[in-house]
Amino acid sequence: PKVMIDRYQRDEINALSLIHFLSEAFRFQLELKETVTPENVNGLYFAFCALIDGVEHKTGIGKNKKEARLAAAQYALEDFLPTVENQKFPLPETPEPNSHGEVTVIMYKYQSRLRCSFLVPGLLKIPHAVRYHLNKVMSAHPGVSVCTRTAAAFIIHTSAGFEVVAFGTGNVNTEESASPTGRIVHDSHAVVVARRSLMRFLYRHLLMYFSQEAELRAKSIFQQSGDGGLLSLKSHVNFHLYMNQLPKGSAQMPSKLRLNPLSVAAWKVNNEMGLHVSVEGKVFSVLSSAFDHSASKLVSVSITDKLTQWQVLGYQGALISHFVEPIYVQSILVGNSGCTDVRGMEISVGQRVEGITSQLPIHYCVVRSHLSLAPQVAASSSEEAQPTQSVNWSEGDGSIEIVDGLKGKTVEESPFKSGSALASRLCKAAMLHRFRLVAKESQRQELLAASSYREAKRMAKPYQEAKSMLRAHLLQQGFGSWPVKVAVSDNFSA
Repeated sequence: PKVMIDRYQRDEINALSLIHFLSEAFRFQLELKETVTPENVNGLYFAFCALIDGVEHKTGIGKNKKEARLAAAQYALEDFLPTVENQKFPLPETPEPNSHGEVTVIMYKYQSRLRCSFLVPGLLKIPHAVRYHLNKVMSAHPGVSVCTRTAAAFIIHTSAGFEVVAFGTGNVNTEESASPTGRIVHDSHAVVVARRSLMRFLYRHLLMYFSQEAELRAKSIFQQSGDGGLLSLKSHVNFHLYMNQLPKGSAQMPSKLRLNPLSVAAWKVNNEMGLHVSVEGKVFSVLSSAFDHSASKLVSVSITDKLTQWQVLGYQGALISHFVEPIYVQSILVGNSGCTDVRGMEISVGQRVEGITSQLPIHYCVVRSHLSLAPQVAASSSEEAQPTQSVNWSEGDGSIEIVDGLKGKTVEESPFKSGSALASRLCKAAMLHRFRLVAKESQRQELLAASSYREAKRMAKPYQEAKSMLRAHLLQQGFGSWPVKVAVSDNFSA
């Protein structure tokens, strides 16, 4: 890349050649899109703008399309090159053994395919939007402000800009027994909480789409897809995910591992890259002898592995997939405090599932979201005790909900409470209720006939087929068997 940048700066190659080269070198998504001519431009001109990983750059104009594309590429490079020129571009070298006969191995198999790990300038607006929103929503609740250091948020990007539509905080699993009624929140890790809050946002927009009021329907983010079957996001709508901390699991594997020819390093690499679970606050590789597969304790799949699954199946879940095509995120940004790169994240959520797309049902694929570090939105310290409370919010909510993560229920002092039973608005029973509301509004009688939460999920055949293929692929590739939460029952109906 450095050689090509130098050639561009000496006018030996043009902006279009360089930006296409960089899109291949750093594996970002590049689109040169024809657009409308700016209002202050008179005369007959063509207009194009460059989109880098969904972020739109300044519009370029020209007397023909070639000139307009070239101008658009030049404007994009003005924003993009400052972030690239500070990067180092070492040539691959053969590692030398150290004094102990060890060799440093940099995830040899995957190194050349890593996506760029620096922040595209336009995406800086995301942590700014998250910080602003957290300050706005949490300012009235100083007692739970400490929770923000674990925050995760989903951000929608439209022509109006970046807006937080769902966020969550938390870092624990429940200590309670499995709930047969679906009214206990078992996993209160921030990304899971934020994702369930996103699902509430999606249900709200589905109800808007199926509304009889034209004004509400027009405000929905959904539209009828081209094939007339499932709904899809409107063309100008994209989602992004921000996490203030690197998630637990294989995303935290060291980018460099020590390989001693006489050691069991191959086992160590597999252990790091394998599926992980959280049991009573401790994280284990499913390939580790320390993980007791026969234990009756509640087991939660690690956040990294859940992200791996959502990157293939979409973030909408099984129930919403009855109505919409898979919903993916354009970028995943991670707070940069105490974290120097996202290589482990890239390998975990991207490389482990390479080659599976061709086997998946229609609409499903392996999404190559842009992964990078970003400024933290709240300071965090490993020395401080982790809060056991979890906070959730979704666009349209009048107030936050505070959940006791260890009990899986809303706390008495929460600004929002669904009722005296203190069941969270994120619990499975609440999700089933929203699903039935949408099924009724969309006149899907076959969905209303589902006898339980489990059956409604199983009826989402393409989603379940994709999930089975994903888990079989991970097992076949040596990353371990996906843990089955046998203790948690989904056989409730209300």
